[in-house]
Amino acid sequence: MPSPAVENQIKILLVDDHRSVLWGLEKLIEGESPRMVVIGKATTSAEAMRLLDEAKPDIVLLDIDLGGESGINAIPNLIAKSQAKVLVLTGSRDSSVHDAAVLAGAMGVVEKGESAETILKAIQKVYEGEIWLDRSATGRIFLELSRNKAAEAQNPEQRKIASLTPRERQIVAEIGGDAAAGSKVIAERLHISEHTLRNHIASIYEKLEVSSRLELFAYAGKHGITR
Repeated sequence: MPSPAVENQIKILLVDDHRSVLWGLEKLIEGESPRMVVIGKATTSAEAMRLLDEAKPDIVLLDIDLGGESGINAIPNLIAKSQAKVLVLTGSRDSSVHDAAVLAGAMGVVEKGESAETILKAIQKVYEGEIWLDRSATGRIFLELSRNKAAEAQNPEQRKIASLTPRERQIVAEIGGDAAAGSKVIAERLHISEHTLRNHIASIYEKLEVSSRLELFAYAGKHGITR
């Protein structure tokens, strides 16, 4: 008969595009055996989706920057396909990115620079059903949810705009205020990489139903989203 510790074992699926990070996380969690166990590792969201059925994790520890794709976009699909709770582990300190992950369905966000003890505690708390966020993040997300709810009663364009994350609104404002600025310039102004900027712009195009930088510039001007 298994011991109580094994019966309550936390099964974790690791998702990160850096194999060295996966290795380090696996070693960290192995140190908590039998309380915690790694039951799968993935480097892409597609691979993670394939592992969900066979691995049946309790926690998906997910990096939100998976090379050429955004882990944030994968969160709703991961949640829909399993009972697992998603905890984001990220190297980004951008609060708007953290907020977007939680609004997409993550149960919390922990930075990679945190101590091993903090990462393990976050896993435990999320497994127990708690939200792992600091107080300021909780306030921001509550405000964002309130805005989204209020927008439901507004016109369709306002609902589209309300669906933008704070960072996406900032990018739209930059483009709306300076149509001539290239991606490199905007990325430098916002202190993000061009790759991250491209991911944000793709999401913005989809949400606002525009297909080019020129259309986005016109949309921003029409709806007053400028710097």
